[in-house]
Amino acid sequence: MPDMQHVDQPRLLLTVEEAGRRLSLSRTTIFRLLREGAISSVRIGNARRIPAESLQSYVRRMSERQAA
Repeated sequence: MPDMQHVDQPRLLLTVEEAGRRLSLSRTTIFRLLREGAISSVRIGNARRIPAESLQSYVRRMSERQAA
């Protein structure tokens, strides 16, 4: 039986590929945005993970820029 506490909970940290799928952007573009500081990431050992909130903040900033 699955652990019901984890069902339908959004993931807090995403891989570069998962972040790209969420934003419909390529892996290369995600790495460019990371390098430019447009989105933030954390390192856990050798793994790079992108907080889901970082993607939401990026989209909000882009929306605000285009609305101005």
